[in-house]
Amino acid sequence: MSDLREPAETAIRQCLNLASDESCAVVTDDKRRAIGEALYEVASEITDDATLLRYPPGNQHGEEPPEPVAAAMAASDVFLAPTTKSISHTRARGDACDAGARGATLPGITEEVFLTGLDADYEHIAAECEAMLDQVEGADEIRVTTELGTDITFEPGDRDWRSDTGMVHESGQFSNLPAGEVFVSPETANGTYVVDGTIDPHGLLDEGETVTIEVEDGYVTATDSEEIDAMLETAAAEVGRDAYNLAELGIGTNVAVTELVGSVLLDEKAGGTVHIAFGDDAGIGGDTSAPLHQDGIIRDPTVYADGEVVDLPTVER
Repeated sequence: MSDLREPAETAIRQCLNLASDESCAVVTDDKRRAIGEALYEVASEITDDATLLRYPPGNQHGEEPPEPVAAAMAASDVFLAPTTKSISHTRARGDACDAGARGATLPGITEEVFLTGLDADYEHIAAECEAMLDQVEGADEIRVTTELGTDITFEPGDRDWRSDTGMVHESGQFSNLPAGEVFVSPETANGTYVVDGTIDPHGLLDEGETVTIEVEDGYVTATDSEEIDAMLETAAAEVGRDAYNLAELGIGTNVAVTELVGSVLLDEKAGGTVHIAFGDDAGIGGDTSAPLHQDGIIRDPTVYADGEVVDLPTVER
């Protein structure tokens, strides 16, 4: 527990800026108990109104947490959610922010990622995010290519680019931790993307291993992964075509992440990478609700905004 104290201090004090007159709900599950308890310990030293809630791990990313957990998040001033499966893109998280709570989710967080990912200068990460937004905001078309065969074009339309800086100081704000990305839920997309970084359920792909995903008119039409196909089919049994929605284009801006480790939470923030997700986007500016949100990280991309090459953060790996 003592090893986890420093990153817990960073999360509670710097990133969330918890005050003594505020309430704080720490939401965790049985597999992330140690991290949840470390955050709760720091929070309870700042405020007398700190709560720790624990529930069984969800089955997949984007699954709604139990109703008592959702209610506690919405009733708090500040919430943190270190969980095995992501609740970032859930109604519970969105409703909590709509109610005025500010918070951070830490989906899939491990003790290793907690220790390394929170060891960062979040003011610098915020500056990197602003520099990236200056290049992509307002573009009608974003194209991503790689030498491995990625060639996909996104049209953001009227949807806003958003920034995940890790600095969550205002009512209703939300971030992942570790943080560092700008992202958009595009209105449509067409092309192919080849994941050579991290994607669940495969984890960190071996050198030379890839997952290829085809997209047409904003929907996934084919993959070369039986595991991902099965995941999509399971979600489609519940929500139909929405499971195949092309949900997100994100650009990593955290230059402190110097190598991919197999954690989507951390790897998607790596400076100079791109991640593309399918499934739910209602929590990030889209209009599709689905019981999954699956990111795939792409190494060494070239990004174009209306035909102009985007200057990505440079990280030596």
